[in-house]
Amino acid sequence: MKIHEYQGKEILRKFGVATPRGIPCFSVDEAVKAAEQLGGNIWVVKAQIHAGGRGKGGGVKLAKSLDEVRQHASSILGMQLKTHQTGPEGQKVRRLLIEDGADIKKEYYVAALTDRATQKVAMMASSEGGMDIEEVAHKTPEKIIKVFVDPLVGLTDAQAKELADGIGVPAASQAQAIDTFKKLYTCYMETDASLAEINPLILEGNGNIKALDAKFNFDSNALYRQPEIVAYRDLDEEDADEIEASKFDLAYISLDGNIGCLVNGAGLAMATMDTIKLFGAEPANFLDVGGGATTEKVTEAFKIMLKNPKVKGILVNIFGGIMKCDTIATGVVAAAKETHLSVPLVVRMKGTNEDLGKKILAESGLPIIAADTMAEAATKIVAAVK
Repeated sequence: MKIHEYQGKEILRKFGVATPRGIPCFSVDEAVKAAEQLGGNIWVVKAQIHAGGRGKGGGVKLAKSLDEVRQHASSILGMQLKTHQTGPEGQKVRRLLIEDGADIKKEYYVAALTDRATQKVAMMASSEGGMDIEEVAHKTPEKIIKVFVDPLVGLTDAQAKELADGIGVPAASQAQAIDTFKKLYTCYMETDASLAEINPLILEGNGNIKALDAKFNFDSNALYRQPEIVAYRDLDEEDADEIEASKFDLAYISLDGNIGCLVNGAGLAMATMDTIKLFGAEPANFLDVGGGATTEKVTEAFKIMLKNPKVKGILVNIFGGIMKCDTIATGVVAAAKETHLSVPLVVRMKGTNEDLGKKILAESGLPIIAADTMAEAATKIVAAVK
C-alpha cells in the first residue's frame, strides 16, 4: 500500500522528523487559502499522486505571490501527470500540497527498506539527493552508502554516523542527521513499512536537517494492525480491477499483454507468465486465486479479466494440492457460462482429482481447449489468440 507525500510527512512528524509546514488541498480556492494561512512570500505547489518524478513532469511549481499560487494550482489540479513511474497514461491529480518554501543548501537521499538477502533492514543514504536513486545506483554506485541493521538491535549511533559521514553531512549538522536517521528507522519499523524514503533530505542554510519529501510503501499483510495507516488509503490512485479483486481475496495485478492468466499459487503464476512470454505472447495480468478458491471466486476472477478489452484469450493453469482440480473445473465451467465467454480458453490442470476435473470440463459442452503440460498450454493459447 502507498500513501501521498503529505500523509508521509504527517507520519514523519509523529516520529519527530522535521518537515516544512504544509497544507493539503482539494481545490484551487483551498490552495490560495492555504498559502494565506501559511504566510510568507514564497510557496511550493505540489501535485499529490502515488508516483515519483512529479517535478520533472510539471507537478511541482514555485510560487512567489498568491496569484502565482492560484495559477499553478489551476494548471496542476486535474492534470494527467506523466512521470517515469506512472506509465504513458499518467495519473490524474486530485490533491495538492501547499508548502513553505525552503532554503536549500544541500540535498541528500535516505531510505529504510527490507533487505531479504541479509534478512535485515537496509539503511541507504546518498549525497545525490533529489535524483532518481536508480540513476545514481547505475551511474555512480559508490555514492550510495548502506548499513544493514539487525532488527533486534536497531540502528546504532555508529551506523547512523557512518551514513552521515559517508554522504558528507557537515560536522555542525551531524547530530541532527544522526537523530533523523534513527527516527526514520523507528518510524519504518513501527508502521510496518516496506519502504520509508526521504528524497530529498535537505541541509538548510541555517544548518538544520529537514525532510523535503516523503515516500512510504507498507506491507499489506500487516495492515490489520495499522488502522491509522489504512485510513490514508486513496482508492483513486489504485487500479479499479485490483481493488475489485481484493474484495474476493484474489491477488490480481494488471499488465499490458493480451492473455489472461488464472493460476493458483504465486510461484506457479509467475512461471505461467514466463512461459507465455517464452512462446511469443504477453500476459494481461497476474492472478493468483490462492488455495481456497470457490466457484464464486473463479467466476469473479473471469469477470475481472474480461473487463480488460486487451484480453484475447485466457489460460487457466492449476496445480491441485489443497485446491482440488474438480473444484476449479466446476468454477471454470460456471464462470465461462455466466460471462458468456467469447475468447479462447485453455485449461491445464495437474494434481488432486485431476481426472474428475478433466471429465467435468470435457462434459461441459464448452469449447475448452485442454492441455497437459505448461508448454502445451502456452503453445495452444498463443496459437488460439493469433
